[in-house]
Amino acid sequence: MKIALAQLNYHIGNFEANTQKIIEAIQSAKKDQVDLIVFAELAICGYPPKDLLEFDDFIDTSKESILRIAEHCKDIAAIVGAPSRSILERGKPLHNSAYFLAEGVIQSIHHKALLPTYDVFDENRYFQAGKSFQLVTYKNETFAITICEDLWNIDGDMKYDLSPTEQLDLKKADFIINIAASPFSVTQREKREQVLNWNANKYQLPIYYVNHIGAQTELIFDGGSRAILPNNQSLGEMSYFSEETRFFDSQKNAIEKARSPLSKMERIHQALILGIRDYFKKSNFSKAVIGLSGGIDSAVTLAIAAEALGSENVMSILMPSEFSSEHSINDAIALCENLGSPYEIIPIKSIFNAFQHELANPFLGKKEDVTEENLQARIRGTLLMAYSNKFGNILLNTSNKSEMAVGYGTLYGDMCGGLSVIGDVYKTEVFELARYINRDQEIIPINTIIKPPSAELRPDQKDTDSLPEYELLDQILRHYLEGTKGTNHIIELGFDPEITKKIIRLVNLNEYKRFQAPPILRISSKAFGMGRLMPLVGKYTS
Repeated sequence: MKIALAQLNYHIGNFEANTQKIIEAIQSAKKDQVDLIVFAELAICGYPPKDLLEFDDFIDTSKESILRIAEHCKDIAAIVGAPSRSILERGKPLHNSAYFLAEGVIQSIHHKALLPTYDVFDENRYFQAGKSFQLVTYKNETFAITICEDLWNIDGDMKYDLSPTEQLDLKKADFIINIAASPFSVTQREKREQVLNWNANKYQLPIYYVNHIGAQTELIFDGGSRAILPNNQSLGEMSYFSEETRFFDSQKNAIEKARSPLSKMERIHQALILGIRDYFKKSNFSKAVIGLSGGIDSAVTLAIAAEALGSENVMSILMPSEFSSEHSINDAIALCENLGSPYEIIPIKSIFNAFQHELANPFLGKKEDVTEENLQARIRGTLLMAYSNKFGNILLNTSNKSEMAVGYGTLYGDMCGGLSVIGDVYKTEVFELARYINRDQEIIPINTIIKPPSAELRPDQKDTDSLPEYELLDQILRHYLEGTKGTNHIIELGFDPEITKKIIRLVNLNEYKRFQAPPILRISSKAFGMGRLMPLVGKYTS
């Protein structure tokens, strides 16, 4: 049987575009004499549709789209992910399903059994778990249809009591199909490979796996669809961060040498570019604006945005104050010139002086403190949002994960933005990204990379005036955020008790700031936002 895996970029709720894309892939596959073409989990509506699933019209339109696609499945079969209504009297009204289409009609519907409810997933909110399982026979070959998590209940990671594959009579099967919506993180490729190889080895069957590609707000899907054989043999691994359709023959197992994995920085770089590009394209925007300080965070954000959108489509606003160093301004200008990206310079000293004048009486007798520092950040935020309003450019936020974690940012100031580009990138990783961006030529001025980080909101200010060195800070943050280790556990690992307690306290105290932050492109296993839900007024401080 000739099998095509279609790794496509879908748009949540855009049934017309998604359906047309699937139909075109089917028609193209027919020309190549494909017998079966496979599309990803919830391909019809995009993933994750969230509360759109609560609208009857959304489900009706999804079903109509499936029926349209089925009409094109003559002389070819297709597996397409879509929601379906449950016929059960009790429980959730929907299933997360895979439709098997052939001979112009729906031949069978297969429901996802293991519904993830952790990190960014909340499928139990909407779907009823499938309880019955059956194999499919088509053109004299028999196969299982599984959906993403249904393969992830493996030794060492048994999250569920049920194993759907154990319910199927796989001794009668020739291969396993798995359709997925597996979001990107820097370690996800290796985890997927482990899961797929474990299942292929256990059941001694080939597995054909197809994933989404593209970004849906903060979630980025990196593709990496593949076909594998038992004994960790690869029939082919598809591209990352781009669409692709690839053909396999179930009767001709031509072993392919596994491709070399992308480096960590390559993965992050490509993921962020895709995240920005799709956020703008799917929101019908084309231009961005950024506050460019001469520091490394805004420099990296600008360089990535310029690659994603075209350098001419990213406007940088330089807003020096009396505390801004001359080399920071020069570095920012040099970066714009290196990229061929437009910029404007709007000094804020006179605006800041006007605010101080008007606040003189209310603040009489009070020393200058963080209030005046935050006021400068809020002036800049106001100017950036004014530009955004006037010209329609979406403001990109430049805060990194380390700063976001400990609250080293100003609400309604440098935390403004429609999208946070590096909010899931630790400060130490930002430096790595800068060096990666400069791998072939100096794009980001070297002075921006080597100078000590500073917000430049008071004379001779350095980040280390308020924070530990970033190498230490990021280690503790990783243990707390990704590792979910509490204070005592982190101290037992050898970290200084006073510093550890201070950092964890800052993380917990600043939850309210992150609650108001823009959506953050997710590149780690635990990003701020939809995947980390913490109470704002909780007493527990770990």
